[in-house]
This record gives sequence, C-alpha cells and structure tokens, in this order.
Amino acid sequence: MKYHFSLSRLFLSLLILLFPLLICGCGRQKEPLARTGFYFDTVITVTLYDKQEESLLEGCFSLAEVYENTFSKTIKGSDVWNINQGQGKPVTVGEDTLTLLQSALSYARLSEGRIDPTIGPVASLWDFSSPSAPSLPSGKDLEEALSHVGYQGIIIAGDTVSFSDPKAKIDLGFIAKGYIADKMKDYLISQGVTSATINLGGNVLTIGSRPDKTPFRVGVQKPFASTGTPALILPVTDMSVVSSGIYERYFELDGTLYHHILDTKTGYPVQNNLFEVTIISKSSMEGDALSTTCFILGLEEGMALIESLENTEALFFTSDGKIHASSGLKSLVP
Repeated sequence: MKYHFSLSRLFLSLLILLFPLLICGCGRQKEPLARTGFYFDTVITVTLYDKQEESLLEGCFSLAEVYENTFSKTIKGSDVWNINQGQGKPVTVGEDTLTLLQSALSYARLSEGRIDPTIGPVASLWDFSSPSAPSLPSGKDLEEALSHVGYQGIIIAGDTVSFSDPKAKIDLGFIAKGYIADKMKDYLISQGVTSATINLGGNVLTIGSRPDKTPFRVGVQKPFASTGTPALILPVTDMSVVSSGIYERYFELDGTLYHHILDTKTGYPVQNNLFEVTIISKSSMEGDALSTTCFILGLEEGMALIESLENTEALFFTSDGKIHASSGLKSLVP
C-alpha cells in the first residue's frame, strides 16, 4: 500500500494546533505579564494587562491542573477515566463533570447525534499523532465501535454517571477546553482583572479590551498555511474566538486526507468541503462546542444554526478557498 505522510507536515499541523489563534498587539503599551504551560495536550498562555500579579497566573494554572486531572480521558483516576472504566456501572463524579457532561449532551441533542460525547470507542481507533506510517481502522473494528456510540445511553442520576452499554466511553474533547477557559475568566474577574487574554491552544478568550480601550486583535489561522499566517484579523472585546479545522490533526494516505473530526454514522472523518469553522461568542464553552457542531453540520445547516443564536457569529472556510461569514461579520470578509 502506498501512503504519503510528511513528518514536517505533522510538525506543522501540531504547531497550528498549538497556536491556531494569534493575539496581535499594536501601539506602545506597558509590557503585559504572561505565563505559558503545557496542559490538555497543547500549549496554553494566560496574559494579564492591567492587574499584573504572579499569584493570579498561579491561580489560573492551578485550575488548569485540576481540570486536566478531572476531564482527561487518559489520566488514571480522572472523572472521565473512571466513567469509561466503570463498565456501565454508576460512577460518582464532581459537579464540574456533571455540568460539562450535561452541556455536551445538549449539543448532541441539538445536532441529533451528529456530535456525540460517546464517540470514544471510535476515536480510539484513529491515531493522528504517531510519526509512524498511518493506517486506517478496519471496517469490522469501526462497525463494532459504532455500535457503542449513542448519547441516549448516558445515565445521570444525582452525582453519578453510568452507561446502559458497558462498552460505551465518553470523550469531552470537543467542549472541555472552552469550559476551562470560561472558568479561568470567572476566576480572574473575581480577582478584579479587567484586561486579559486566555489562550488554550485554539480557544482564545478575552477579558475586556486592551488597556487603551481598543479591542484585542485576534488573527484566525489560514487553513494549511504556514504557522502565523492569518486568514483575517478579528477585533475582539470581552468575547471568545474558537476554531476547529481539519488542518489540526490529520494524515494523508493514498491521496486522501483523513482528519480528526469524525462522523458518528460512519466512523470516518466528516467530508463536507469545509476546512475550518471559527466561532465568536460570549462563552468559550459554547464556542468550543459550536465550532465542532457547525463543522459537522456543514455550511448551510451550520450557518442557519448560527443565525438563530444571539451574540454568536461564525466564519466557515470552504475547500475552494472562500470564507463565508455570518451576518454580523460580513463587513470583515473581503
């Protein structure tokens, strides 16, 4: 079997995953206080512009550690790990996990199952990060994994979570980083911060505006371009910007590109001529979930969903190189 897989492309795709949104500065201002770390399999950065105290950064990164140890599907003892290893039996979890899972289920219902937190068995069959030769899951394995996908089988009773199917597994990767970003924002605001940015590797959340009262300028990565090449710049004040795209994690095999956004009906990557979806919203959790949901829904259904929501805008990047903007962003798109 012939295949094409470039290590340099893997490196580039990982860089884009780590830095898909670039915070652009302008003018001479006081140097902000920032800290960078590695959580949730990505680089995260918190930047303080007005109240520059190291203790606030410590607080944010403590939250990052707590939530990684709660929502990770690979860290033994996390709520998600315990649920997935529970073989369907009730597992007691924390309030944050219950809230996040309830939100994930709301998007599963909204999309009629096209986005589904129980995609875990299917997702585990795909490897988009290995430097070795890429390969496809067998049809038999995909069929078996798909038989365990179904959000209706998640049972929440009090502070416990269980499955009607003992082989079901959840994956909250499509929504967790947004939830965490919102929690960091709540924490910083509670400490009196009025100007800051939170960048969780694709989820950029701004608190207020820049110290000179001008909007933050967030560059949206151009799909498959070199890192740092913006497709356009968004002026953002007290809003979230989240992108999901097929350039983040993918491989090529026999001339076909396979990416990490999976179809819950087939088990294969979604094919709908979309390269990327970017959501601008008040809540990063909503933006995180909507970016993946709208990608899976496709341009027409996804745009209709965005136009039905208040204080929410979107950009859809199609394979023909065009950018399709929701009504509130049309003036920013050439």
